[in-house]
Amino acid sequence: MSEYEAGTFEDLLAIMRKLRAPGGCPWDAEQTLQSLRRYILEEANELVDAINDDDAREICEESGDVLLQVVFVATVAAELGLFGIGDVTRAICEKLITRHPHVFGDVTVNGASDVSRNWEMIKSGERRSRNEDSSAMAGIPKGLPALLRAYRIQEKAAKKGFDWPEGDITSVRGKVLEEIEEFRCEVENADEDKMKEELGDMLFAAVNLARHAGIDPEMALQDANVKFMRRFREVESICDKRGADMTRMALEELDDVWREAKELEKTNNRTAR
Repeated sequence: MSEYEAGTFEDLLAIMRKLRAPGGCPWDAEQTLQSLRRYILEEANELVDAINDDDAREICEESGDVLLQVVFVATVAAELGLFGIGDVTRAICEKLITRHPHVFGDVTVNGASDVSRNWEMIKSGERRSRNEDSSAMAGIPKGLPALLRAYRIQEKAAKKGFDWPEGDITSVRGKVLEEIEEFRCEVENADEDKMKEELGDMLFAAVNLARHAGIDPEMALQDANVKFMRRFREVESICDKRGADMTRMALEELDDVWREAKELEKTNNRTAR
């Protein structure tokens, strides 16, 4: 029987310390805060995948892997004399209490939008008190995927009132069409720098349209990726069965097979029901 069999949080901390200690695991012992960065991102993405798959067992396991990364970071930091896991838990507890005055104080809110607005105001005040950048744009991670970062930037700006009225799809859609037209003009001008700029504006406007429609653009694009891959595999399968070389087929022929794959998918979906 292992002394850590109970699997408590304290057991996890003890296991991590033992892995890092002399005579422990050479790989764990050589990790640094810098080397852990890639694993933090990987584990977070694997947890997101598990949630997308609605797999409870995988969600539980991947949650443990994400927790391990936090414990790993705190353990390394403690060895460097920076902070320990107690500082991490204490800081997040203080933050949750401070930023929820409607729960732990006497502030009254009317819905989630008020909660979000108060959170940003309190956060900005904390930054000013520490003489840090108090802009609404501060604190948005540079490492976020561009699509998600655009979404967060727009959310932050909206909380400052810099936004179209909530649910105003028509105006935002008009902005997307405007950016598409500007991109088309630069394509005609063959100005690569301007094309890149206008394409960025077009994508940024599309993210804004998704936000106003209540759609997560990151998830929408992920779903589109999965759908394309699924249909492309079917196109490959159809071509293979016919002995056709896709690389030698005309685009019109490939389009016909693509449409065939789409119809086959619809038929299979109806049959599954």
